[in-house]
Formats: sequence, C-alpha cells, structure tokens
Amino acid sequence: MRKKWWTPVAIYVPLAAFALVTLVPFAYLMFSAFKTKEAFFSGPFWPVEEDGGWWAVDWSGFTFTNFTRLWSEVKIGEASFMRAVLNSFFFASVMSVVGTLGAAMGGYGLAMFKFKGREFITTVVLGALVIPGALLIAPGYFLLFQLGLLDSYAGLILPGVAPAFGVYLFRQAFISSLPHEMMEAGRIDGCGEWRMFFQMGLPMVKPMVGAFVLITYLGTWTNFIGPQIIIQTPEKYPLAVAVAQLRGPFSIEYGMIMAGTLVAIGPVLALFLLLQKDFIAGLTAGAVKG
Repeated sequence: MRKKWWTPVAIYVPLAAFALVTLVPFAYLMFSAFKTKEAFFSGPFWPVEEDGGWWAVDWSGFTFTNFTRLWSEVKIGEASFMRAVLNSFFFASVMSVVGTLGAAMGGYGLAMFKFKGREFITTVVLGALVIPGALLIAPGYFLLFQLGLLDSYAGLILPGVAPAFGVYLFRQAFISSLPHEMMEAGRIDGCGEWRMFFQMGLPMVKPMVGAFVLITYLGTWTNFIGPQIIIQTPEKYPLAVAVAQLRGPFSIEYGMIMAGTLVAIGPVLALFLLLQKDFIAGLTAGAVKG
C-alpha cells in the first residue's frame, strides 16, 4: 500500500512544533548564560542594539564573565562552587548504584521466590507507588530526626535504597526475562543464590539496569527538595541547591544563575546521550512478544 504524500507532513510538522516548544527554554538558557548584566534584559534571547530590531545583535553584550566568576568568586558557605559539583557527583553516583542494586534485589526476591506474605508485600509496594512524594516529606523528616541522620549524606541516601517504583519495575523485568527452569537448573548444578543473582539474574535484565541507573542518576542530580530540607550545612549542598543560593540578598545576577544552571545540566545531558540506547531498551523491554 502506497503512502499518501501528506502522511510524513502530518507526522513531522506536529513533531517539529513540539520539538521547537521544548528547545525554546534551552535556547533562552544558553543565550542568557553569556549575557552581561547590563544587556540581560535588552532582548528575549540575544542582546540587541538600543535602536535596532530584534535581529540587530549587540555583540558587546556577550561575555564569559559569568562562568569565570562562577568558578573563581562564588562561595557556597566557605566552599567553592566546584565543591557543589563534586557533592552532586558523589550523591548521584552512590544513589544510582545503591538504589539500582536495592531495587533489583527486591524485585528479584518478589519475582523468583515463593514465601509467605509475598502477595502482601507486592501489594504494599504497589500501594506505595500511588502515594504522592510530598505527603512523605514530614514523616520522613521526623524519622531522620529520630535516627540522628539530618544534615548527613546518609539521611539523603537511606530513603532511596530500595524505591518502590524500582522494585516493581525489576519484579516485572525478572518475571518476563528469567525463566524459573533456568534457576532450578542452576540450583541443581550447585550454584548459590548470590551467584545466581549476580551472574544469571542481573545479566538477563541488563537493559533495565541501564535504564534505572540513568533514571536514578538524573532524579538524584536534579533533586532539590530533599537536599534543601535535610542538608543544613552549605558546604554539603549539591548543585541543585547551590544554584539556588546564587541569589543575593539585595540583588539577583540572572546571568550568573543561568551560567550555574548550564553547568548543572551539562553532565546529566552527556550521561543521557551516552546511555540512551540502554534507557530506551530498558523502557521497551517486554513491550513486544513473539
């Protein structure tokens, strides 16, 4: 059957329009990060000359000063801006590894073992998925206070060790990818449970592992509310909170904030481009049968 000439037009024109709407904020961010303080409001995107139209670019309004000051002058508490970058790398790396491993272990247990209370635990995990995260802030804060974990990285990492969303996601992945017969064959050959999990289970759900590592890393890197509430020492702030501290008490340097935001999204954008194949494969795993 021949495709009609207008079929690609009907598909690609709306997609191009939505892509343009998505890219406009990024374009605004890119231009704003390189504007001088005086030229920041001279045009919606690039600086424009006073008597010219929006196309009359004022090249003197561009500068690298926002970035040089960001690395040399900005202090978050007593630490430099680089300390916030390292805090984010540490926080996101540990969370992605620990969260993925905990979720995979939980999902593996629910999918591959039959034990009393398994259905109840699965129901609790499903129930936890529908609870809005905002409702858990107050009880979570009180629990961390009782445990003495406020203002510590342990207080940030502990709540994300085995997220309900990840546990259920891995449960479904193990059910669809790992046959029980393979596990029984492994046990007959004398393979231990830990070895079966790491050498047979995880390789079978490798796309899901890659996708969840990326989801967790991105979620942790951009997490603002959790560190803002739990961390009180400025030197421990991750990037998302540190960028918000760039606002001065009497004035706001918008160019500096845009430069900090651009630095904050750069590493996660590179990571997404690096792992996008695993991310898409993990999300579409099990979507096609046969």
